[in-house]
Amino acid sequence: MIHATRAGRHRLTIRMLAAAAVVAATAAVLPSSASASACPATAATKSDHMDHKPTIVLVHGAWADGSSWDGVITRLEHMGYSVVAPPDPLRGVSSDAAYLADYLSTLKGPLVLVGHSYGGMVITNAALGNRNVKALVYDDAYIPAQGQTVVEITGAKPGSALAVSDPTTVFNLVPYPGAPAGDADLYLKPKLVRTAFAQDVPFLKQNQLIATQRPVTASALNEPSGAPAWKTIPSWALIGRQDRIIPAAEQRAMARTAHAHVTEINSSHVSLISHPQAVADVIVSAARHSLKRR
Repeated sequence: MIHATRAGRHRLTIRMLAAAAVVAATAAVLPSSASASACPATAATKSDHMDHKPTIVLVHGAWADGSSWDGVITRLEHMGYSVVAPPDPLRGVSSDAAYLADYLSTLKGPLVLVGHSYGGMVITNAALGNRNVKALVYDDAYIPAQGQTVVEITGAKPGSALAVSDPTTVFNLVPYPGAPAGDADLYLKPKLVRTAFAQDVPFLKQNQLIATQRPVTASALNEPSGAPAWKTIPSWALIGRQDRIIPAAEQRAMARTAHAHVTEINSSHVSLISHPQAVADVIVSAARHSLKRR
């Protein structure tokens, strides 16, 4: 009887020691209840939820392509934003807007749309009715009211190098397959790129812009804009005071009509290339504001 009792105690002691070892090992791996609220994983999860950022959609304008956003993209991605820069076909306001609207339908979550130059026409139309679009940003861009055209806006205030009676003095006109009668692709003449489009970027960069420019159709510049999304979506405008494509005075007038938050800098029409940090800063302001509108 005594022998059995001692054996039972021996087995009990072994079980207690094993249980204590498990408890000790678990305590070494898991935080105590007192520090559980400061667990890095929990904090990160909460932070990710709180800091969830909208996707930034960058839309280039005429005589450019997605690479014009390179400096802006680098800065936004460094700040943790997801960025996409889909191509703008530059075929016509309604068709370009439809192309972008279809692209936007594939993206999830909140969006901030950014348009440069003619890209402003596109985002104004593409964002209409899309509840995911929380902010519109216009970078040296057209902010059209319903019925306005690029040609009309460009000549509304004096100072645009494109406001000429003979378009052949500023454009090289090139035919394209299936073009309606009288339509053509428009390329900027090299001299205009250097003096009015990108006068504040280095000479070698100007050469690249001249060589890689994507044309816009003449008909696109004469197509009226539809109902503007900026009537229901908050907007921001960055204005280049040295812009000789869309005069700063006209940009200010459009921004006032759209009740946009305005930032002005000393830049040419291509502030996204010559001042990418300033452009990124305006986009981030719009993105942060969008978080409050959910």
